[in-house]
Amino acid sequence: MTPSASSPAPEASTPYNRDLSFFSTGLPGLDRTLQNLQAGDNVVWQVASVDEYRPFVLPFWEECLRQRRPLVYFRFGRHSELVSPEQGGRHVRLRPEDGFEKFVGEILDVIEAEGIGACYVFDMLSDLAADWYSDRMLGNFFRITCPFLYDLKTIAYFGLRKDHHSFHATDPIHNTAQVVLEVHRKRDQLFIHPQKVWQRHSPTMYMLHAWEGQEFKPVTNSAVITDILANVPQPWLDFSVHRLGVWVRTFRQAQATWKAVQQGRKSNTEAQAFFQRLVKMVLTREERFIALAHQYLSLADLIEVMQRMIGTGLIGGKSLGMLLARAVLRQKRPDLWQKLEGHDSFFIGSDVFYTYLVQNGCWWLRRRQKDFDVLLQNADLARQKILEGEFPDFISEQFEEMLEYFGQSPIIVRSSSLLEDNYGNAFSGKYESVFCANQGSPEERLQAFMQAVRTVYASTMSHEGLEYRRHHGLLERDEQMALLVQRVSGEMYGNTYFPHLAGVGFSFNPFVWHEDIDPRAGVLRLVFGLGTRAVDRTDDDYTRLVALNVPLKQPEAKGGNVRQFTQRRADLLDLAANRLTARDFRELAAFLPAPLRSLMAREGLGGEGDWMLNFDTLLEQTPLASDLRDMLRTLEEAYDYPVDVEFTVNFLPNGHYRINLLQCRPFQVKIRGEGSRVRIPAHIPPQEVVLESSGPIIGHSLATGVDRLIYVVPRVYSQMSMSQRYSVARAIGRLTHLNQGRQPTIMIIGPGRWGTSMPSLGVPVSFAEINTVSVICELALMHEGLIPDISLGTHFFNDLVEMDMLYLAVTPGKEGYRFNEELILSQPNQLAQLLPSAASLMEAIWVVEGGQNGAQVYLNVDSMSQKALAYRECPTAGPS
Repeated sequence: MTPSASSPAPEASTPYNRDLSFFSTGLPGLDRTLQNLQAGDNVVWQVASVDEYRPFVLPFWEECLRQRRPLVYFRFGRHSELVSPEQGGRHVRLRPEDGFEKFVGEILDVIEAEGIGACYVFDMLSDLAADWYSDRMLGNFFRITCPFLYDLKTIAYFGLRKDHHSFHATDPIHNTAQVVLEVHRKRDQLFIHPQKVWQRHSPTMYMLHAWEGQEFKPVTNSAVITDILANVPQPWLDFSVHRLGVWVRTFRQAQATWKAVQQGRKSNTEAQAFFQRLVKMVLTREERFIALAHQYLSLADLIEVMQRMIGTGLIGGKSLGMLLARAVLRQKRPDLWQKLEGHDSFFIGSDVFYTYLVQNGCWWLRRRQKDFDVLLQNADLARQKILEGEFPDFISEQFEEMLEYFGQSPIIVRSSSLLEDNYGNAFSGKYESVFCANQGSPEERLQAFMQAVRTVYASTMSHEGLEYRRHHGLLERDEQMALLVQRVSGEMYGNTYFPHLAGVGFSFNPFVWHEDIDPRAGVLRLVFGLGTRAVDRTDDDYTRLVALNVPLKQPEAKGGNVRQFTQRRADLLDLAANRLTARDFRELAAFLPAPLRSLMAREGLGGEGDWMLNFDTLLEQTPLASDLRDMLRTLEEAYDYPVDVEFTVNFLPNGHYRINLLQCRPFQVKIRGEGSRVRIPAHIPPQEVVLESSGPIIGHSLATGVDRLIYVVPRVYSQMSMSQRYSVARAIGRLTHLNQGRQPTIMIIGPGRWGTSMPSLGVPVSFAEINTVSVICELALMHEGLIPDISLGTHFFNDLVEMDMLYLAVTPGKEGYRFNEELILSQPNQLAQLLPSAASLMEAIWVVEGGQNGAQVYLNVDSMSQKALAYRECPTAGPS
């Protein structure tokens, strides 16, 4: 239940007492011992149980009511209520299990609304560590909340189970709170032992005090003091207690339980109980993934993950997908599992991210804002602070130990946020992944690795990522960044390092370019070298699309010149330069063993050394296509959902290969039945045809009127400077987000590639700028030889498929294609009326509004036949 659903705050007209000169514990003797409470005090009660906290809460509550102070009880614990609604004050019920971000945000909203001089009682904080499975997050909660309370001159009570938490919780609490009191019980008598009373002192303040009637009397007898305190561990002094927080204690118990089960001393039922706890502690709190984890993973699997974790928290969606995919194949297809390359990944827990944000002063900049524009402004500053932050020493030491394990093998730091790779939202390409060539001295490698981590952390505040979260209604959801650190799959050739093959695979093919293709057989986007070229849409190179039931049928075959559509450059790690780079394939082909080269290349017309990538022999003579098809089918059955995977393939000297399954996630595609067909109108007068396409077409069949057609005029755009082209992209982003309330059908037509990072090759819009568009059309008109690349599998096209957009390409002058620019330019250009600030771009951007001058543009697309027709129809002409 959110604060808005809690018991209401008193009316604004209530004459609250906001006098800051005197606050009381409600116990006059305790007031004298502490020299009174002071405005801003956060009071932490370290107790053995809630029964030792409650006797101090009730007098404070009653005194606040008597003084008519604003009074709030935050109820979130598993224990019985400290005060009942009948006892007055405002009661706010919270759900820690909904995530740290939402929990803290709701508390801060209440505190902000109550204002200066309010008083608060919090349930036992230790229950938060139980819900979050993390002492670090408990410490982070206190670091955020306590200073906010202090600045508003409030008084707040917190309960904490003593000797229960590691230094990750106790150090931040002890260092941030103003008053820390330890409570002891001997038989029926309570004692307090002040540990910290900020800016106050007396000769007896830090002595043990006995609660006797209305007084708290210093205990001066050494025998009594020793009897009470001698056997009490001190969390801030005893290192062994520091180490045994919620996380470590649970991990050790799980290890012991698993060992006992193996030895027959405990039942599988006890192991299952631990498994259920560890799933939510380490893997996920999403119900569909919890079910998959129960079906395919074991307690031993989870223990192995925890042994390879840096920090605590969840491992995130990308890590979970990788582990689940491997476990599914292990159980359902052991023959395929044996073909997998092993993994020795490390996992940086999500708590490390939050601790980093809090300690480096970034958290408040990241806090949700009601005004999204303010959030974006804060994001720019937050990214800079994240990139300049420092890691705690204990985390840096673990980083160093991990790098010692990897030696100088190249590694990759991959984003693995809590919301990433989930059912319904893939976050494809929204967060960074950073390759580390991992060369140089240990100190240099550590610095490069930490900067890679900072880069991924900073990407959580990218405008693209935040826009994606807003569009999918995820700004309110808890989004923490865990990391997956993997050894780069590949082989060293001279000073270069790369895998033989890499790519992405989909269990459902949304692009059916031939009648023989079965969409449910799946499709690959295959490249030589690192997989970056398979997922990034950056330059005028090409990759190989493989329909897995007919792997030799290429979309470009009907164009005649297959060489024109062949990958020419490969991404790799240059170990000498210590960076990611690209090389011409002909240069790299010379390194490859002859049998491997013959599988993937053939000599071109240039003679010896003119090697051209061609995967036909590979697909004909190896079972790679069928293996990947079977893997995708098996994973789809397990997920009960289409899946999207990333993989590499490396060949061994004996000619066999190993597939490294790097990632698996639900593929956000809308599957329609085979009967989903659209009739392409016949006999449209040529002068009324806007465009005609015979493919490629990706997406669903469609018949619709176009409310807004946005056309980038090639002959004008091609003459513009790079900065002017960026201005065109920004203006289009604004045009596509006008009139969001009525959600018009928008079609954009432009030269080259939409979403490119190179303005010389197309229009450099971000996906967030065109996420309201229904139809994207690319024209092969940027420069000679540039053909629209289908790019299925890239992050850009994953977004397109996820948003259920339709993509089509037109090659003017080629058989089966038409484009009538004259018809578009004969319509009034509405750019200046819709977007006056972009009036200077009217020659480059032509905007046609549907129904203007009595004419309407219609679009009919049949994706099964790869046919599309856009045409103008005037009401007076009647239907065609």
